[in-house]
Amino acid sequence: MTKPNAGSLSRRERQIMDIVYERGEASAADVVEALPDAPSYSAVRALLRILEEKGHVSHVEQGKKYLFRPTQPRQAAATSALRQIVRTFFGGSAARAVTTLISDDECSLSDEDLDRLTKLIEDAKHGERIDGDHS
Repeated sequence: MTKPNAGSLSRRERQIMDIVYERGEASAADVVEALPDAPSYSAVRALLRILEEKGHVSHVEQGKKYLFRPTQPRQAAATSALRQIVRTFFGGSAARAVTTLISDDECSLSDEDLDRLTKLIEDAKHGERIDGDHS
């Protein structure tokens, strides 16, 4: 089975995935309750079924309802989505993506953030594996 491609999600599907990740698991009713401008219950059920077909969620039955859970850790999904964004908007150039982020006035980086980025860049220059923890 191939990994789901987070870059292939619609805006509404991403919103649903955010809810499922935040809660750990969610029913269709939970999603309807949490979604801004939620579509109908049946539309949410259809979207959850599509997300399951795409491999982003799986479900377990709990009584009469289905609880949907993510099929991969949030960080793995974020990495997949970011790769897709870098390919689509930055021609595959991570450097262009990072430059855009750090030069954006809305993106404020603390001295600690800048020190961490500097260390990651230095580690990468020396061929050291970069820790995937982006907190």
